[in-house]
Amino acid sequence: MTASNASSSDTRLKRGITGALLYLFILGDVLGAGVYALIGKLAQGVGGMVWLPLLVALGMAMLTAASYAELVTRYPKAGGSAVFAERAFGHPVISFLVGFCMLAAGVTSAAGLSLAFAGDYLGAFIDVPRLPMALVFLTLVAALNARGIKESLGANVVMTVTEISGLLLVVLLGAWVLGRGEGDPGRVWALPEGASAGGAVLGAALIAFYSFVGFETSANLAEEVREVRRVYPRALFGALLTAGAVYVLVALAAVVAVEPERLAASSGPLLEVVEVAGGVPPRLFAGVALIAVANGGLLTMIMASRLTYGMAEQGLLPAVLGRVLPGRRTPWVAILATTLMAMALTATGELADLAETVVLLLLFVFISTNVAVLVLRRKEPAGSGHFRAWTVVPVLAIVCCGVLLTRQAAATWLRAGGLLLLGGVLYLLTRGRRAR
Repeated sequence: MTASNASSSDTRLKRGITGALLYLFILGDVLGAGVYALIGKLAQGVGGMVWLPLLVALGMAMLTAASYAELVTRYPKAGGSAVFAERAFGHPVISFLVGFCMLAAGVTSAAGLSLAFAGDYLGAFIDVPRLPMALVFLTLVAALNARGIKESLGANVVMTVTEISGLLLVVLLGAWVLGRGEGDPGRVWALPEGASAGGAVLGAALIAFYSFVGFETSANLAEEVREVRRVYPRALFGALLTAGAVYVLVALAAVVAVEPERLAASSGPLLEVVEVAGGVPPRLFAGVALIAVANGGLLTMIMASRLTYGMAEQGLLPAVLGRVLPGRRTPWVAILATTLMAMALTATGELADLAETVVLLLLFVFISTNVAVLVLRRKEPAGSGHFRAWTVVPVLAIVCCGVLLTRQAAATWLRAGGLLLLGGVLYLLTRGRRAR
């Protein structure tokens, strides 16, 4: 049975995701905290040229996305990157490490987003302790995730439309400020004093890359997508290009309306644009920002739970993680385990620290996936009917990932190393139990 005409009989998961839902899933996962919470960090590194590292990061993401499009349309299984590594390299330990990097990145990202949700944007409405509120947020996300994939993605449609509306509002407000003669378009070319263009842009691109990495989570929904070979590439590339266009427009509007130094000093940089423009209640925009961050957390935890389920199905994690809720057909044990892991990570760092750790972990996943494309073309030649990237594309993607690895700080390596050590221990325990 081909992937294009697969039915619910070849998977225990429900095939309820259409092309439109998949497009909105990817778009909603890519948009969110990257621009709502981190654009100030970009301004700190490149001044008014915030748009340039976003374009660089988009180009890098598109290269690896092409490899995902090829492999997902060849092997539409819930394990995603772990499945690709297993087929390409044939070693369970490699498949486990790739899958666990993806899993660790997902729960780390969700932990960071829960802190973002409980931070300054929520503070516009209510003053509550940050950490307990982050735990409440993760609990609510888990409940919606367990209810069902269709319900989760239905909520994603509403939240994605809301967050895009908020970003387009920022663009309009930036144009309004410029139109009344108060903005400064010359700032879009301004670098911080003493900064070199190449080093500043590359350093900021590492942070900007976090704004695009959500696309890889869609590979773990392959078993739940209808007509995956036809639908997946269109949804993937369409969502990335849409997100890139929105990001660039928002970046240009922000630096035209507000000084880069003010953006860099704010933990809610887009609120600065709203306040400078006037006419829109700051609380209204803070509410939109909360929806955007919540959407990112929901979609990330959907990915993490499906990946955990897929790895359990492969025998790389305990079989109990593959249990499915009767009726709802959602992996409830995997949802519970990943939620508890994300809760623990909320106490280990701030959003920026966790974002850098996410990027480092995903760079290893991306390198594995791009190498897997080249290996599988020789190992398992496939016929027509699936997406195929130009050979130079995965090669360039590997080079880009290597360059970004050289920009990581020592503290980030230590944090990621601790997570991988935990994964190694878990793998040995699982292997020992299976042997017994």
